[in-house]
Amino acid sequence: MKNLFKSFRKQAEPTFITIVSGLPRSGTSMMMKMLEAGGLPPLTDNLRLADDDNPKGYYEFERVKKMPDGDTSWVGEAQGKAVKVISALLEHLPSEYSYRVLFMERKVEEILASQKQMLIRSGKPTGEVTDEQLAEMYGKHLDKVTTWLAEQPNFSVLYLDYGAMLAEPEKYAEQVNDFVGSPLDVDKMAGVVDPELYRQRK
Repeated sequence: MKNLFKSFRKQAEPTFITIVSGLPRSGTSMMMKMLEAGGLPPLTDNLRLADDDNPKGYYEFERVKKMPDGDTSWVGEAQGKAVKVISALLEHLPSEYSYRVLFMERKVEEILASQKQMLIRSGKPTGEVTDEQLAEMYGKHLDKVTTWLAEQPNFSVLYLDYGAMLAEPEKYAEQVNDFVGSPLDVDKMAGVVDPELYRQRK
């Protein structure tokens, strides 16, 4: 009987990988924290520590950045978990797995303002490319990624507006729970949303 229970539990575990994606500074860290609070374990190495730009943590996994170089052997470990993958790296996820992508959307002017403030805090230059040029680049990139995602048979995508989630966290926590298909704690998910961190509101 014990072996039968173990077999059933193994079959019941989700075989897909939950991906949190979007442009940098689009609310991906907030979504990762929501999933963790709801009961979905994150795949993260905790190498990048919380700071003034992300006081509640970045939830990054460094090996994600190495996927273009062929480092994808870790992806199988992410089944049943959530991992943050910025939009530019989605195409490097191996095709043998199934993914449910929570894609964060945010007004491009807010993203640019947040990125600029981040550069200022770190003492890096901010004026190499104009905001207009960056906005155009991001727009073309997002169009390309959206088209690519729609063509992938092993990807399901839920697009989520960052500003709307801050205004109605309970509503969107329910949507995420339904999409992921796991019995997440919706109240705890909504409880970690902090409107005070919406610092580049446009």
